[in-house]
Amino acid sequence: APPPMLDLLFQLLQMTLVIALAPALTGLVRKVKARLTRKRGAPIWQPYFDLARLARKEAIVAESASSYFRAAPYLIFASTWVAAALAPTFATGLLFSWSADLIAIVALLGFGRFALTLAGMDVGTSFGGLGASREAMFATLAEPAMLTIVFCLALLAGSTQLSTIAEYLTTHDVGLRVTLGMALIALVMVALAENGRVPIDNPATHLELTMVHEAMILEYSGRHLALIELAAMLKLLLYVSIIGCVFVPWTLAVGDDATGQARLAGVGFYVGKLAVAGVALGAFETSIAKMRVFRVPNFLGAALMLGLLGALLLFVSRSLR
Repeated sequence: APPPMLDLLFQLLQMTLVIALAPALTGLVRKVKARLTRKRGAPIWQPYFDLARLARKEAIVAESASSYFRAAPYLIFASTWVAAALAPTFATGLLFSWSADLIAIVALLGFGRFALTLAGMDVGTSFGGLGASREAMFATLAEPAMLTIVFCLALLAGSTQLSTIAEYLTTHDVGLRVTLGMALIALVMVALAENGRVPIDNPATHLELTMVHEAMILEYSGRHLALIELAAMLKLLLYVSIIGCVFVPWTLAVGDDATGQARLAGVGFYVGKLAVAGVALGAFETSIAKMRVFRVPNFLGAALMLGLLGALLLFVSRSLR
């Protein structure tokens, strides 16, 4: 196994890697969407400039805002960054990988969502309340769907820890399983809903009738808005990381005794995975129309049913052996 100092360095690399690449992923999705609609589009690194510009600006706070309103962006950012830094990106068995439990990650994201909905309602504007109520409605379906996916993977690999799941899927001959296919489709559906991507919510518009995430952060500005925007980018990267780690785990440097070269090669493969995911998401968003808010529960209900069916199929297939 690598010496403790090297272990710590790789863990710090993972923490800085997720925060460094998150804006680039969002920029890539925007660029792909622009090119597919025959526009030039902003450069891929535009989100970095936007975040730097926001960080330099003064944060304007409404008179009716409580002290929680100022603290919320830091809570949202911290919980999302910790969740994103825990998920294996380029290697399993890192220093803090024992804490990279899927249930813990769902809980951290749930905490971030709770902090954001409270902040949306804090100032007392009608938009904030509208966005918060919609977010809460979607969350009641998205979180159980996410947990059923977790149970599917836990039943298969015998653990809810992401490193263990990735190692099991890499080292064992799992083959093509219907359960994994259902879990993948359900996870993609949950990821689209959680990140407010196109069929659920359009991140590029500020349309009062349809916005969810944007409605809750309308009162924020300056460094507070920069933190919330960066947290949203990290959340997208986190879901891509989880999908890559569980369903395409073969490029990860597996095990505690993986060499430094294998881990650095894993970084390159991880960047490649992000690029593929960014292009795929941009193409998907361009080719599909946004659905009405009232149809979102049906969409997430389908994800929940897929997760439940996947878990049920595993139980049935094991009892038939």
